[in-house]
Amino acid sequence: MPSHLPADHPAAQPPGRGSVDALISQARRLKVDVDAVRRDARDIDTGDPQGRWQRALYDLALHQLEDLDAHLAQLRDGPPPASAAPRDSLLSRVGSAEWNLLADDALWSEELYGILGRDPATPALTLDELPSLVLDEDRPKLTAMVTDCLVDARPIDGEFRVVRPDGGVRTVHMMGEPVLDADGGTASMWAVLRDVSALRRSQSEVRETRDSLHRERQRTQSERRLAVELHEAVLPPGHGALRLPHGSSGTLDLAAARLPAATGSLLGGDWYDALELPDGQTLLSVGDLTGHGPAVTADTAMLLGALRGMGMAGTAPAQLMGWLNQLLDATVQPVLAGALCCRYRPDTRTLTWAQAGHPTPLLFRDGTGRRLDTPDGVLLGATTGAAYEQAEATLDTGDLLLLHTAGLVPGDRTHRLLDLAPRFHEARTAQDCLRTVMEEFESGRDDDACVLVARVSR
Repeated sequence: MPSHLPADHPAAQPPGRGSVDALISQARRLKVDVDAVRRDARDIDTGDPQGRWQRALYDLALHQLEDLDAHLAQLRDGPPPASAAPRDSLLSRVGSAEWNLLADDALWSEELYGILGRDPATPALTLDELPSLVLDEDRPKLTAMVTDCLVDARPIDGEFRVVRPDGGVRTVHMMGEPVLDADGGTASMWAVLRDVSALRRSQSEVRETRDSLHRERQRTQSERRLAVELHEAVLPPGHGALRLPHGSSGTLDLAAARLPAATGSLLGGDWYDALELPDGQTLLSVGDLTGHGPAVTADTAMLLGALRGMGMAGTAPAQLMGWLNQLLDATVQPVLAGALCCRYRPDTRTLTWAQAGHPTPLLFRDGTGRRLDTPDGVLLGATTGAAYEQAEATLDTGDLLLLHTAGLVPGDRTHRLLDLAPRFHEARTAQDCLRTVMEEFESGRDDDACVLVARVSR
């Protein structure tokens, strides 16, 4: 901001009109583009922290571009009469003042009276009186700026908040310089004051929504880490081949894996399990609780613990499904789960199984695949006192049984798994078959999935 110049000093020439016009055109094109994107963003979910942050940034960018357009237009055309400035225009938010130290008086522009909410008929406040308008906590800042300007001839560039007579608070940005007399002393101080309240509110909203987004991301990361730890504690160890501790490990070649969702969202309630029972049979199960996050993982741990306990007690699959349904029906928070439970008896190679609203097991034999007959069974937790049926199938040496949760092949696309039959027939181990499934289905899913492969060894 220049000080008063002597009469013989050449005045600075304004920039070329053509170059300013070009800048105005660029600014307005950019403003139109940003406004179009901002209107498209109206559908952003404002309940989502990232959505609120994006909307706040769009508003701030548009606010700044509108001010830039007005600044450039003023640079090109010069300031119009005060009466020509709309109430909420940039010009109405920029005022000027000069404080004469020798006469101890002040001269304010009409715009400054409007910014401060004062009657233009009243005298302008002197530098000693000006702090009376300022918030208590900002007065030391204003005093320091004015002192540095008057004593050390430093330019003023800072902000403070003022309280208008109506109680409203405005943030004012002041830029000024001392005006020196012939002896080099400070005769007066000249300043431009701009009401930046709306701009600061937009910036504050951006900061708040950014902080909210950061907190939400931290919470999501913490929940995901907790869910992963719970999953690792609940599911059988390993990713790939499963080893049962005693005799049944020689009759079934097992492999299993959990495939996370492609979106990287919170973990769901998918599980798989393989348990050797006291009578030499093997209990195989897969399932999926609705929802995501640590609470669902905790419910999965409860359900899987109950399933293992009842399996060790010799409960048949159909009765086991019925009792699990009663367990979920008795929980405080409503929970739904799809589940499938199989008991394999190695001496007769008999598979007995039941399901609750879950994808049917797939049986692969001699290079072809088919669905097993599906016994009736509704989702666990869907209705009180539900009854479940069970089915039986006799397996042959070399047969491959594939159990999976619904997230692996959403909708009616089980044929994609059945089409893998020739490749399964050529595979030597259950782990090779599992690897084939993962190669085909590891990406592109919207939900977690579990898959368990059991190959009859003898």
